[in-house]
Amino acid sequence: MNTGAEAPAAASAPDHRTDPAATMSYVYAVGRAGTALDTAADRLAGLEDGPLRTVTSEGLAALVSSVPAGAYGEAGIRARLEDLTELAALARTHHAVVEAAYAGTTVLPMRLATVYLDDARVRAMLEERGTDFMEALGWLEGHVELGVKVYADPREAAAAPPPVAEPPTAEGPVPAALSPGRAYLRQRRQERRHHRDAYRAAGAVAGAVPDRVAGLVRARVAHRPQQGELASAAGENIANEAYLVAVERVEDFHRVLAGLADGLPGVRVEITGPWAPYSFATVPAAGGRA
Repeated sequence: MNTGAEAPAAASAPDHRTDPAATMSYVYAVGRAGTALDTAADRLAGLEDGPLRTVTSEGLAALVSSVPAGAYGEAGIRARLEDLTELAALARTHHAVVEAAYAGTTVLPMRLATVYLDDARVRAMLEERGTDFMEALGWLEGHVELGVKVYADPREAAAAPPPVAEPPTAEGPVPAALSPGRAYLRQRRQERRHHRDAYRAAGAVAGAVPDRVAGLVRARVAHRPQQGELASAAGENIANEAYLVAVERVEDFHRVLAGLADGLPGVRVEITGPWAPYSFATVPAAGGRA
């Protein structure tokens, strides 16, 4: 089932170059209209430290703030998304608003940089997609997103103490000292073995995760493993998955995965969250579900 709330494509902005005071409507999330979202809007700040408000229609409410049209129109938002510093700042504020709102009520996180020309366009979007949004809200109600990442770290595996070997018997031969060349070749073979073993073990652990949590989750999404600047942890991220879990099963989720990598040098399992369910908030394009 394809669920959640992916935002419709951002509206094309008119030429605002002659009106530096012009603003547009940035949408963070959609939820059911009511006190919970109104309260969140009153106590949170959005991009550019602007106040939040709700735009309502058909029992739904969008959490919105005004942003400068010059900076968030088509050209401006493209430049922000291409600048890692600007992108990080945008993402932090967007996610902070969504997480704070989700703490009080179920919301559908909108895609980063969802901008409309004005509140009237936001209201029209709610009217057009109301059925999909309501269905998605019902599907996500009472659930959170938990992430599971599996890492392989051959260096850690190589640094681990070797297994304790049986002491040689009195009758056994005394090992001959290795020449520098042979010692180097032996070290290289050990490094390759550590590398191979770490990745094999990490792959086996990653494959075991879905089976262990199968009875606790509503849905699973496999994301591309994080690389480069996104992969801040040691080792290589070989599995990056998201799970939709009922709030009351979060502790059980942690329990069934506890110790999964114990005794496996160079393998690490990281559980993140709970988060608002970004990975499961995808409403298909108008015209029906995929």
